[in-house]
Amino acid sequence: MSGDIPAAKRQRAEQLARELAEHNRAYYIEAEPTISDAEYDQLFRELEAIEAEYPALASPDSPTQRVGAPPVDEFESVDHATPMLSLANCFNDEELAEFDRRAREGSGRDELVYCAEPKFDGTALNLRFEAGVMVRATTRGDGVTGEDITANARTIRNLPLRLATDNPPDFIEIRGEVVLARSRFNELNERLEQAGHKTFVNPRNAAAGSLRQLDSRITATRPLAFMGYGIGRVDGAEITDSLYEQLQLLADWGFSISPYVDRVTGLAGCRAYYDAMAARRAELDIEIDGCVFKVDDGPSRDELGFVARAPRWAIARKFPAEEMTTRLNSVEFQVGRTGALTPVAKLEPVFVGGVTVSNATLHNMDEITRKDIRVGDLVVVRRAGDVIPEVKEVAERGANATPIELPAACPVCGSAVERVEGEAVARCTGGLVCAAQRREALKHFASRNALDIEGLGDRQIEAFVSEGLLHSPADIFSLAEHRESLVEREGYGEKSVANLLASIEASKETTLERFIFALGIREVGQTMARDLARHFGSLEALRAEAERYHQRLADVHAQYPDNKAARDRAMVAEGLQAVPGVGARVAQSIADFFIEPRNVKVIDALIEAGVHWPTVDVDASAQPLTGQTFVLTGSMESLTREEASDRLEALGARVTSSVSKKTDYVVAGERAGSKRDKAEKLGVEILDEAGLLALLDQHAAGSAPDA
Repeated sequence: MSGDIPAAKRQRAEQLARELAEHNRAYYIEAEPTISDAEYDQLFRELEAIEAEYPALASPDSPTQRVGAPPVDEFESVDHATPMLSLANCFNDEELAEFDRRAREGSGRDELVYCAEPKFDGTALNLRFEAGVMVRATTRGDGVTGEDITANARTIRNLPLRLATDNPPDFIEIRGEVVLARSRFNELNERLEQAGHKTFVNPRNAAAGSLRQLDSRITATRPLAFMGYGIGRVDGAEITDSLYEQLQLLADWGFSISPYVDRVTGLAGCRAYYDAMAARRAELDIEIDGCVFKVDDGPSRDELGFVARAPRWAIARKFPAEEMTTRLNSVEFQVGRTGALTPVAKLEPVFVGGVTVSNATLHNMDEITRKDIRVGDLVVVRRAGDVIPEVKEVAERGANATPIELPAACPVCGSAVERVEGEAVARCTGGLVCAAQRREALKHFASRNALDIEGLGDRQIEAFVSEGLLHSPADIFSLAEHRESLVEREGYGEKSVANLLASIEASKETTLERFIFALGIREVGQTMARDLARHFGSLEALRAEAERYHQRLADVHAQYPDNKAARDRAMVAEGLQAVPGVGARVAQSIADFFIEPRNVKVIDALIEAGVHWPTVDVDASAQPLTGQTFVLTGSMESLTREEASDRLEALGARVTSSVSKKTDYVVAGERAGSKRDKAEKLGVEILDEAGLLALLDQHAAGSAPDA
């Protein structure tokens, strides 16, 4: 029969299957979608149509016959007790009406009651409980087999690890969506950006990426939430067959469910619910991309059954991605709390996605250049699942359109704006003095791993900044001058103020690495601060090297104006870049910070206020492991990872969390896992616990290192 299928149709089906498989992997496995949901749906429906016309093309491995993609190798593969099926989608009232007609006819009912709920835009999770205790958590995977991510799931704060009932089922699967609230997403991205890490594009990607971290300690730092939406297999208990009542049962057992879950009657009820959620969508802190309607009663669902990919008794009514055209009047640059400058389009007001839009993000200068957007253009504004609308593209070039230029000075504080070669984001260099960054700089300065000022937390700093008491970290050491007014504040008293001022005074005695870290230099975390302190030994030496760096960089640019690789090679072994882990980008960030006059003024004021530290020993002979990088994995009997890390660092080594070609040793204890495997692939030397102890004892005894 294969000859009955036109060659063009067969080729197109094969092409679509390949493309969809690639997009599935990007979405489910790599958490980095390559196309929008709307574009994916269009490709999927085209393949469905071809396979409906020529059923022989619907092979078992077609994307239409499965959900997502197979799990990756890093996690153990686990079969779900009952498959995690996907949902059919519809995109307009006519398609929703057709679903309702089929459901009524298939179940033999004149009218159906539906369980209606928002469709969360996150990543699906299947939880297995035995005797009321969670024993396993798995991703959706391909719908039949998922990945065991139990350790990561346990870090989700609102996910109950034990059902809140005295009579739990012997066995139950509970399904739901792991999501990241929009407000927490913004905080997470700011934190990642401040630490020099890659940020996430949207909350859905952040949730998926966080849930699939190999190190559950990283997942624990991500503000994820679990929203229950269904039940799979159940053994040893009788539960209601009403889906609406099952959700109420989940809530009784301690799970978060959507507050907008409802029962609706017939097609009219579905439409009214959809319209209400579409109007409310922009207000929600958790992103949704549609509404889900499921036949509520069990007998009707049994009558309807399933197709290969989805139940016949459920459908997702997706929200449209709305786009409108309007005029770009001007561009303003906003400064974030980490100094990043974001261009914001000022638009002729236009109604998009249920709200009037007059501002839209342009992301960064690279995006502006790529899309060739200019002031005065007619532009397409898109507002789909995102809170902030974006300028998608130019619809028509304006008659007097003018290019958009990056400002040379920060629009908030006037400090220089720098854009590191190879980066998309431009930043204000005024860190300690820029009002847009002030609050976060102060919170970081007083934090536990920096100057550790007890009693000066986020709430106090927010209040002191608002009242004009704090403008820079140096002002912290002048709070004693305001003692009387502090005592009179609500919630304060003589004792609490005395404790705060005593903590501030005690914080003056610190270490050089803590002080460097406290300054909040972009790209400089705790490890980098320690390495800088050990390499230079004094703040004066570090500041002097930062000043020399720019002169050398200018000389190298003049010598190799058109050869970046040559410039990088010329800089790599000198000064700042002689410090382990300091590359060109980090070196420039450090140098820019220390030559910014306003930062220099704050540092001088801190030292004048009495902040001090002991001299750092930079004798290389006392640190025989200087320049060597170690990675610790697995557990050891004789010492903890922290103790091992401290002993290695005391000998000058760097201890990092990821294995690369630059790693010198991987210390592999019991249950070492994937880091040991990666070390073997890269040819990195592996030490067991005995080998590590021998190395530590050898150098602690002053022996010369092996050749």
